Amino acid sequence: MSLPSGPRILFVVDAGQKVGGGHVMRSLTLARALEAQGASFAFLGPPAADEVLETFAPGAARLSAASPEPRDLAAAVGREQFDAIVFDHYQLGERDHRAMAQGRPVLVIDDLADRPLGADLVLDSGPERTAADYDGLIPDGARLLLGPGFAPVRPEFAALREPALAWRGEPVQRLLVALGMTDVGGITARVVERLRPRVGDAGLDIVLGASAPSLPGLTKIARRDSRLMLHVDTPHMARLTAEADIGVGAAGSSTWERCTLGLPSIMIVLAENQRAAAKALADRDAALVIDAAQADFDDALDRAVMRLLRDADLRRRLAAASAGLCDGLGAGRAAETFLKLIAARASA
Repeated sequence: MSLPSGPRILFVVDAGQKVGGGHVMRSLTLARALEAQGASFAFLGPPAADEVLETFAPGAARLSAASPEPRDLAAAVGREQFDAIVFDHYQLGERDHRAMAQGRPVLVIDDLADRPLGADLVLDSGPERTAADYDGLIPDGARLLLGPGFAPVRPEFAALREPALAWRGEPVQRLLVALGMTDVGGITARVVERLRPRVGDAGLDIVLGASAPSLPGLTKIARRDSRLMLHVDTPHMARLTAEADIGVGAAGSSTWERCTLGLPSIMIVLAENQRAAAKALADRDAALVIDAAQADFDDALDRAVMRLLRDADLRRRLAAASAGLCDGLGAGRAAETFLKLIAARASA
């Protein structure tokens, strides 16, 4: 199925304070699934992407570009030998994809369906996404991998799925707060301050990146509040999610990690592109959803937290509905499909 030495696949990704590190993390999950099936990989992105990789995949091959501009990314790609390319970068469209791929197989990871894509394969894990959303945006013959069944979730989440689901609805002893490594607008500290007076003796596991703006203040609070446990750039996200009884998380790619483990959650919308998926989960009673931009955010968060703390049946319903959306095996499915495409193109 593969090239003689295994195909080398280049990932072009975006990252930064405004877009966070989710593009890099989900691409890294797919990259490792491809590697498990015989491929090798390298990454190209802005300095913020390098920072994420240095923390979570320090041995990963990385390329450098003069700037994050498309022409400089293309120049960096042009100097490399590779067999296929994956794009997880919302600022790049069809012209950029074709210029960098130069006829090689292309997989685009997308959530937006808002621009033409130069893709042979599109992965969009949105729960309400349909093929019609991409009409006129992809070439004839391009294939779509749609829905949470293809969401790139790290394998350690699926490994913990059965025991985690078995204890959902038990009394609340731990809450997990994970609102993205970049902690947009200091949202983590704001949420923790609303939770502290309301959670009783329950512990708070708080996940942040090393450069998160909330980290200094929360570090001081944790010194005098023993309920707070800070996890900076943690490699143990699956265990923390499995052991939590309630989650408060961003409505981004980490949604599918929480769903895989059926964690009853409050989803906080932090960006425009998260709204559609968040609404779909709310409509399916798979999460309680709050928009960080809404005027009554603090009061809405308080109400949602108290509902989850008091209502074990609600926690069980959210757990069952969310777990039914995603089994955590999507990265392997997507990797297998892409490798078959690469092999078929190589033998054509």
